[in-house]
Amino acid sequence: MIKVNINNRQITITGHADYADYGKDIVCASCSSIVITSINAALRYDKNVLNYEEAEGRIFINILRDDEFVRIIIDNMLTMLEELALTYKKNIKIVKEGSLWTL
Repeated sequence: MIKVNINNRQITITGHADYADYGKDIVCASCSSIVITSINAALRYDKNVLNYEEAEGRIFINILRDDEFVRIIIDNMLTMLEELALTYKKNIKIVKEGSLWTL
């Protein structure tokens, strides 16, 4: 299962969806596409607005600055992940431990 943890300007995505075999898993592919596209959009806007680390089965995003455009990008990313989680409840879970935009 993919777990998306949201807490205090940090988003951690871990795990694998296990929806299908490696290379054929549409849930993993969707999640990866949503997250990487969102990170790239935010960094294209401003290279200093967030940083991220990517490793096998894990992406960690740290939002460095509260900016209206970045809020739109990240909120859109989370909305798309929530929609994915509604459709594939056994494969992706969103956990909100704290407000993303609280200083």
